Amino acid sequence: MGDTVFEIPRLRTMARHALPNVLEGTVIPLMVFLTFFHLVGVFGAMIAGLLWAYSALARRLWRRERIPGLLVLSAVGVTARTAVAVATGSVLVYFIQPTVGTVLVAGAFLASVPLGRPLAEKLARDFFPMDPGTLANRHVRRFFSQISVLWSISNLVNATLTLWLLLDHSLTTYLVFRTAISPALTGSVVAMSFLWFRISMARGGIPVQVAQGGRSGAVIQRLLAGRRI
Repeated sequence: MGDTVFEIPRLRTMARHALPNVLEGTVIPLMVFLTFFHLVGVFGAMIAGLLWAYSALARRLWRRERIPGLLVLSAVGVTARTAVAVATGSVLVYFIQPTVGTVLVAGAFLASVPLGRPLAEKLARDFFPMDPGTLANRHVRRFFSQISVLWSISNLVNATLTLWLLLDHSLTTYLVFRTAISPALTGSVVAMSFLWFRISMARGGIPVQVAQGGRSGAVIQRLLAGRRI
């Protein structure tokens, strides 16, 4: 199997690093939307959200700073949603599009398992280098199949809760709770995945160590290196 040792950052370090991007790409856009929704209505709020997304991108470009992937996805998503909503004149279309995307992602995770090419493995290889011997280990392969199913279930639960909030509650309630539920659910599954990963690797005799001190920052930088826009 070789001398493979996985070094992973502390969850607290990853959360601290991700917080500014989550605020910029998720929380602040929500506050902008809600403010303009109560002031000028839903279509005015859509335009305000669009302007916020592109002003945040422009600020990063002007300062020559790294553009977070979450911010890019947010800008692309709100652009597509606004265009379709304006073209159809349907507010429901604007809010249901992310839920449809979540269901498709869940389907992709689930379909990848019986095909023998679990999607979780492909994503993990973007972050952790793995030699062929490690990938051939039965504990490793079982882990990626199981975790792909877990992420599929997580996305389906997310989509179900989101759709229920959208159809049975007020728009303000939907927006607030959706913004809270999605990160909370994702964070819980990430934590479960890390724990599951360490247990599975221990069963397979593959050492896993958590980066200490300054090394956590270096690991985070390596993880982000392949994700820069």
